[in-house]
Amino acid sequence: MSVQRLKSVAGIIIPDSKIATEATELLLEHGTEFIYNHSLRVFLFSSLNGKRKNMEYDAELLYISSVFHDLGLVPHYSSPDLRFEVDGANAARDFLKSHGLPKDQLQLVWDTIALHTTIGIAEHKENEVALMYSGVGLDVMGEGYEYLSDPHRNEIIDAFPRNDFKNKIIPTFFDGFKHKTETTFGNIKADVCAFMIPNFERKNFCNCILHSPWSE
Repeated sequence: MSVQRLKSVAGIIIPDSKIATEATELLLEHGTEFIYNHSLRVFLFSSLNGKRKNMEYDAELLYISSVFHDLGLVPHYSSPDLRFEVDGANAARDFLKSHGLPKDQLQLVWDTIALHTTIGIAEHKENEVALMYSGVGLDVMGEGYEYLSDPHRNEIIDAFPRNDFKNKIIPTFFDGFKHKTETTFGNIKADVCAFMIPNFERKNFCNCILHSPWSE
């Protein structure tokens, strides 16, 4: 996949260090143009939210987290039995570990990716976790859309087009875990399965309790 490398968009500098560039290369090699554009928009939206809220964060780690956050959906990184968020988090951790980053940074990036769909928790974690959660929410569901200025929105979409994102993102999600729908138990991706699979039967938490081996 060949893409134009931009140094900054909407006033946000796109990291171009050696490790950031290598992460981008992995996204370009194993991802799709659709996921690439989404991932870069997520970074930019996350960064703009951080700027608006005067939050301190590590831009390079936020960028790498954004680059890897949906790579668990692609065959190269997808496991047979783990949530796709965990697959992406594991891939990022392995990548950063190979570059000798300290354990606290490995854990921060892992959490940022693994929790990016976890409503009610991610927004209360470290700034990088909360910011990427907000960037994903803005790009996917329009959360915080009202805070995004028209010039910034237009510049970001021009650089990284949505290309019918609303209609394509649900099937893209599903393609990444249709072989392991049981991993959506207890999380919002069960909604994706229900949307894509006729008469999809969700695993039910209350049934798990009532049909457990306990006698009382």
